[in-house]
Amino acid sequence: YDSLLYYPVQYEGLEASENIFYTGATTNQQIIPALDYLAETGVESLYLVGSDYVFPRTANAIINAYAEAHGIEILGEDYVPLGSTEFSTIVNQVSAAGADAVFNTLNGDSNVAFFREYANVGLTAEQMPVMSVSIAEEEVGGIGVENIVGQLAAWNYYQTVESEANAAFVEAFKAEYGADRVTSDPMEAAYNAVHLWAATVEKAASFAVDDVQEAAGGVSFEGPEGTVVIDGENNHVSKTARIGEIRSDGLLYTVWESEGPIEPDPFLDGYEWAADLAVAE
Repeated sequence: YDSLLYYPVQYEGLEASENIFYTGATTNQQIIPALDYLAETGVESLYLVGSDYVFPRTANAIINAYAEAHGIEILGEDYVPLGSTEFSTIVNQVSAAGADAVFNTLNGDSNVAFFREYANVGLTAEQMPVMSVSIAEEEVGGIGVENIVGQLAAWNYYQTVESEANAAFVEAFKAEYGADRVTSDPMEAAYNAVHLWAATVEKAASFAVDDVQEAAGGVSFEGPEGTVVIDGENNHVSKTARIGEIRSDGLLYTVWESEGPIEPDPFLDGYEWAADLAVAE
């Protein structure tokens, strides 16, 4: 219908649409920084666990290509249907494999069952850390902080990011929705999206789709995560990558972040090892 969608959730990359503005992370702003972090901390082998749909399948294809190029061994790769809650077999396989870390692309309630079973067999973050890309502050409570404390996540924003913009964002959010509520990366990316759209409309002096598309390149917003800027070539935004650790209060705290915002590269054109993953733009 030639309308616009502002999409605020991380995704698997390898696409760009002139009708979509992607305010969540693409692959080189989340998955690749997570892999870089694991490699820098000495991880030489991974076990991949994911839900059976496009994001985990594509993410793991990228992870496999990265691993081959960087000398990381993939010791297992398992998928479960979305919503699956039976993980005893997979967790036992993970435990037996003895990988240095697990890369988790499970989504939804499956994470609750996976981490409870993970803790049930005695696996810990110290023994075999799990890097997740779909668990934010909201999900920690459902999983049970005792089952996931110390584990890692890769996002661009956490409630604990220290900035004036984030302090104001969190204060306003809690005032509106309750002091016990938490913010998260998708919430923040959606908040940014509204402001980016408004700024683009103001720049274009028009609400028309064509005018907004033409004006979007270079539009920026000082969001809670930091400055985000729309790339006019692919409609993604620059984003700072952050690795977070889940602590006993149920919040995620940054243990590593990129030196600055990472320019979006949804087709991974800047990564030689990803050449075989390219799709038609």
